[in-house]
Amino acid sequence: MEKSIYGEHLPELEIVKTHLLDEIDSVRNRMQAETGIDPVEHCLARIKSEDSMREKCRRKGLPETTESALTKIYDAVGIRVVCAFINDVYAIRDHLATLPDVEIIEEKDYIRHAKPNGYRSYHMILRVSDDEGAVYAEIQLRTISQDTWAALEHQLRYKQNISGNTELIAEELKRCADELASTDISMQTLRDTINSGGNCKTSSAQSI
Repeated sequence: MEKSIYGEHLPELEIVKTHLLDEIDSVRNRMQAETGIDPVEHCLARIKSEDSMREKCRRKGLPETTESALTKIYDAVGIRVVCAFINDVYAIRDHLATLPDVEIIEEKDYIRHAKPNGYRSYHMILRVSDDEGAVYAEIQLRTISQDTWAALEHQLRYKQNISGNTELIAEELKRCADELASTDISMQTLRDTINSGGNCKTSSAQSI
């Protein structure tokens, strides 16, 4: 039987995954107590499978070793948090950023700065430390509409044999992404208006 690419470190990965999920639950509970609404629609977490990690090592030209899996590739632990509103994405991001045992290695704000194809999400690479060492984790934060678009875009591009005008398909996907982004901003503005007692005001999300 082939030795695990994670060596004897799988328990550490599980501990970090659970720790981050507990922290996400903590901010969810606090925000729900304040507003009466859970800010998270759903949350998914996983330890990257052996096959996926080995394939990623090969793709990056790295040896298929425990060192590569734990120190060269940063998504052995992966968590995706899907929120109803844009501001909730940033509230959860801010909470994770303040954790004393967490160092932000990299952040990419694809919500304010969408990819050319229209993809929107907030990505964080975190280094979570304890007395035993450190584990890296990738966090993806996005709204429901951003998550739906990403799933459909992935299906259309990678799960099917696309025939016809691929440039037109790409343009339509980008148009759909922009329309959904506009809807996200409108929904955030509506929530802000309701929370302010019906006094219409400009949402902070409108700067996105």
